[in-house]
Amino acid sequence: MMPDARDDDQRRVPPTADDASPGESSASFRHRLTGARDDLEHRVDRARDQLDATNERIKKRTGRDLFAAIGVGVLAGAAVVASLLFVKWAFAILAIAIAALGVFELARALQARGRRIDIVPQLVGAAIIISAAYWFPSAVHWAAVFSTLAIIIVWRVVAQMTALDGRVYASIFADIVVGCFVQLYVPLLASSALVLLRQDNGEWWVLSFILVVVVADTGAYASGLAFGSHKMAPRISPGKTWEGFAGAAIISIVTGALAGAFLLDIPWWGGALFGAALVASATMGDLGESMIKRDLGIKDMSSWLPGHGGVLDRLDSILPSAVVALAMYQLLLPTIATG
Repeated sequence: MMPDARDDDQRRVPPTADDASPGESSASFRHRLTGARDDLEHRVDRARDQLDATNERIKKRTGRDLFAAIGVGVLAGAAVVASLLFVKWAFAILAIAIAALGVFELARALQARGRRIDIVPQLVGAAIIISAAYWFPSAVHWAAVFSTLAIIIVWRVVAQMTALDGRVYASIFADIVVGCFVQLYVPLLASSALVLLRQDNGEWWVLSFILVVVVADTGAYASGLAFGSHKMAPRISPGKTWEGFAGAAIISIVTGALAGAFLLDIPWWGGALFGAALVASATMGDLGESMIKRDLGIKDMSSWLPGHGGVLDRLDSILPSAVVALAMYQLLLPTIATG
């Protein structure tokens, strides 16, 4: 009997996955899984290379490691927000530590330029001024400020008398003035935030002003990086542009209006004024610290904070803004009462 052609066709049909043996199915699955894993690793490596290249371009243009700066900023922001909202006295302790580090950085930078700055009274004075701002009445706060300045003056005079190094009177006087400036610039300005914290709902005002300043810095950085071409103050801060300032102003006013309406219980226009005042003070603070660093011949106060430089490099916008935030609180106080 002749074989059926349909039997030959059936013999030539390749086996399907269902017909394959368990060993063959397992090998095929492992092969597909390996291929998918290799493809994912390739995509991740390519994305990492692109991010690294972007970071290098930004670092070359701005001198900052963007990803390191973001990481440090997130950690610092989390610590500040947690202390403000849950344990207010912890924020005061954090402020003392941060101000002390800023004082130390500035004092060491001044010492490197030949100024005689006494570290011990500077650090003790910073702790006293900020502690008095939060835990004691205003009269005690101001007494602490003047007492600290007097201690710094007397300390420097006595230290100079015992040194007998022939330093001229003009240099001694300059040392005293600069030593007092350190206290007025860092602890006194920082203590304004602690005075604000003591007010009714002060934690929300402190949080709002820090938020606006951070947003202003970020907006200036982003818009300056994307559109910046007209230098604002090339002899002081070559990287600062008018386009960056415009971006900072817009986002700060919007953020201030939102903070006023949702956090501070003031009219939106009051929050917008709050944001406008803070972007001005933040910009002036940034330029002011840039002038100090240019006079000292340094780029950063230190390298303690990756992607940021030193502690004082992050406080430059916040310090004068603390005073402005306290003033705006007093100015907008009637709007809080009337809603």
